[in-house]
Amino acid sequence: MGLPSSPMPRLGDIGRVPLRWLAGWWRIIFFGATILVLAGSPSSYGRRTGAALLRHAYQDTAPILWWFTVLCALLTLVITRIVVVTAYSYGLSQYALEMVIRVLVLELIPLTAALFVALRCTIPNGASLAQMRRDGRFDAMRAGNVDPLVTEVLPRVLAGVYSTVTLAALSCVVALVLAYFAVYGWTFAGVAGYTHVFGHVFNPSVALIFVLKTLFFSLAVSIIPMASGLYDIERHGSRESAALQGLVRMFAVLLVLEAASLAGNYA
Repeated sequence: MGLPSSPMPRLGDIGRVPLRWLAGWWRIIFFGATILVLAGSPSSYGRRTGAALLRHAYQDTAPILWWFTVLCALLTLVITRIVVVTAYSYGLSQYALEMVIRVLVLELIPLTAALFVALRCTIPNGASLAQMRRDGRFDAMRAGNVDPLVTEVLPRVLAGVYSTVTLAALSCVVALVLAYFAVYGWTFAGVAGYTHVFGHVFNPSVALIFVLKTLFFSLAVSIIPMASGLYDIERHGSRESAALQGLVRMFAVLLVLEAASLAGNYA
């Protein structure tokens, strides 16, 4: 009978897990800092980068903008009706509209827009960047004195940010308009009361948190999947595993941002 294998390699593997976890987050932070520096540099926006940015911004926004807005409109009508009917049944009708604005506009729509852009645009873009790197196209660009971070990665990241902010902004406006008509009907008699409720909800601190949360959501869903696609594939060896790693990290960051915004709004 042979001797049992030593447990030391397994313990060593367990000990390396936190180091790999920290290294993965360090790559994402470094990648994000590099992209932000490139985004703030005027020299990054040459003819080739500008054309790629316009193309990706259109491809990542136009095909999904209108039907995502329609989806948010239907969601607004359903949730508004449920909240209003429930509030009336409990004698809390004065809080119904405020609850709709807080639940839909402050919380659900920005998060839904970020997740939608991630699944529809930025995660596939990260996978395509990983495939380009594996095919040697990045090395070929560097050999031709072309920086792939500027010409290929930066436009995709900025397009993801633009798409998230655009979807969230337009859907919030549509939700606010439909919430008004769902509560007051086809009359303008409730405009004064509605603006009072809106101003009460969106005080300066809440408005600032809302803008910052939407911006950080857009950065998270744009940077993390592409960083994971570029770097994690070297360790995991497959696009599916790299995409899964990026998805887990992205959800973790979105959860932290959402918890921070809730604490800022309701603490």
